[in-house]
Amino acid sequence: MFKVIYKITYPNGKIYIGKDLTDTLNYFGSANSKLIEMDFTREQRKNFTIRKEILFESENITDQEINKKEVELIFEFQSNNPEVGYNKWPRFNIKALGK
Repeated sequence: MFKVIYKITYPNGKIYIGKDLTDTLNYFGSANSKLIEMDFTREQRKNFTIRKEILFESENITDQEINKKEVELIFEFQSNNPEVGYNKWPRFNIKALGK
């Protein structure tokens, strides 16, 4: 069975990076729905398309290794930066960006 790390892209361009240890086609992660809903009007929510991309997959990886890879990709894509994405963990540190 494949273990995958995916990127969800919402219509506003913000992203969410997550993992799926069962490679389920219709699994779209556990992003905070209330947080996402705040970025869209009622009208925008009536016709809503998101994109799911597999960034990494492996049949021969431990849960510990996939967890580490997920964090690496969250940092790489900065999806924990509230201006970029919806990942709440690991906590975003603006000082790490030198700002």
